[in-house]
Amino acid sequence: MPYKDKINKEKLPRHIAIIMDGNGRWAMSKGKFRIFGHKNGVKAVREVSEACAEMGVKNLTLYAFSTENWSRPKAEVNALMELLVKTISSETKTLMKNDIRLNTIGNLKSLPISCQKELNEAMEKTASNKRMNLILALSYSSKWDIIRSIKSIAQQVKNGKIDIEDINEEMVTSELSTHKWPHPELLIRTSGEHRISNFLLWEIAYSEFYFTTTLWPDFTKEDLYKAIIDYQQRERRFGKTSEQITTDENYS
Repeated sequence: MPYKDKINKEKLPRHIAIIMDGNGRWAMSKGKFRIFGHKNGVKAVREVSEACAEMGVKNLTLYAFSTENWSRPKAEVNALMELLVKTISSETKTLMKNDIRLNTIGNLKSLPISCQKELNEAMEKTASNKRMNLILALSYSSKWDIIRSIKSIAQQVKNGKIDIEDINEEMVTSELSTHKWPHPELLIRTSGEHRISNFLLWEIAYSEFYFTTTLWPDFTKEDLYKAIIDYQQRERRFGKTSEQITTDENYS
């Protein structure tokens, strides 16, 4: 039976987040420059985005460029920025065809003006699309976002708009750049690495993690289906016991 047919469409994660890792190693294994891997990684982005939309996943967040990535060799960063502009421009038609809305999180002001322009235009064109939200994390780090949230709340306290006692989990969440979407139920990382790399630290408190040795340019729809099947076989307890979960399901 094909992996896709094994998926329970009634228990799809509402939000999948992916750390797309391994582009550089994929290219180097083929005797190519690292940017060659990034270019081939675009195919995986397209394939996974379309697969999620087809299945009914409502939100997909892709970790495209972290704040730490700015410390990479200048030539690679420049090539990545150029690739980003070209990719957004060429893929907007695909987003429209699949009724996918493009969103972004991160310090976008740190991106080149050309990138900001392409992103804004693509987001405006796809703003009315409703099938799925594709969220690109660009110049993003979770610590950066959490600090932003803390500063905003601190300013509200300083201005007398709220009391310290008013600060709670919901308030912090509301100040994060991810507040528009539900927290990811499933986090996927490719390439065999087992770390979070400063990605959605607040939001993945109760996410299920799936690690695969597959390098990102080789990641296909079949790999995505395997990850979702693995996710659906897990028991998500959120601090409760198995018996409590069973009782809650019986009364739901």
